[in-house]
Amino acid sequence: MEKAKGDQRATARSIADDIRAQIRGGKLPPGAVLPTSRELASRYGVSHKTVSAGIDVLKVEGLVVGERGGRRRVRASRPITWNLTSSTQGAAVMDDWATAIREAGREPAQTLSVTTEGASEEVAAWLHLDPGEEVVRREHLRTVDGRPFQLVNMWFPAGLVRNTPLAEQREVARPATVLAQAGHPQQRVRDEIDVRMPTPEEAEPLSLPPGTPVADHVRTGHGDTTPIYVVRTIAPGDRHRLVYELGV
Repeated sequence: MEKAKGDQRATARSIADDIRAQIRGGKLPPGAVLPTSRELASRYGVSHKTVSAGIDVLKVEGLVVGERGGRRRVRASRPITWNLTSSTQGAAVMDDWATAIREAGREPAQTLSVTTEGASEEVAAWLHLDPGEEVVRREHLRTVDGRPFQLVNMWFPAGLVRNTPLAEQREVARPATVLAQAGHPQQRVRDEIDVRMPTPEEAEPLSLPPGTPVADHVRTGHGDTTPIYVVRTIAPGDRHRLVYELGV
């Protein structure tokens, strides 16, 4: 029985290897529909269960996505180039981001929600606050060509942005400029990037297929002595190419 299971796993791997080679070689281009399980089972001389196991390997790798009705398709992706050095005004600057998207011939948009809340332990650590201290949160869901591309949250100590546009339900082109006008100029920024699998709370609004990793980019803007904002951007790995340009 154990040998039979081992043979089946090896067959599933060989199916995955063959289809992967077809995808990388262009025989199955982005967006192409895979043959049905019945067709693949007949082609490889195996059971439907073994075919499904092989396809599951490709789903985990992010090469294949499942659709309603049981159809499987090669992931079709048109990634954007996200230049993280193009602006030091904070990752939630819509103007700079939207301009770059339009220059690539794509259509940007975003929704915005502004709330006041107690800082979580994580946000409090970033902003050098005590957990529960009041912060203003600006949450953005960015789309490109109508498809979710980024989930962006920006937090400010409430005392810094009270009575400024950043505490209001409206777009703000350059948050750091508003902070400077309020007497809190930005002196430097710190970036941290993790690559990981998304949480359910991130996967749902971004419509992430199984097996899609995300870049978790945290940018903290510092004033003279303390942080004045923190931005967390969740960017699906199949939709972004991250770029830094550093001077020498």
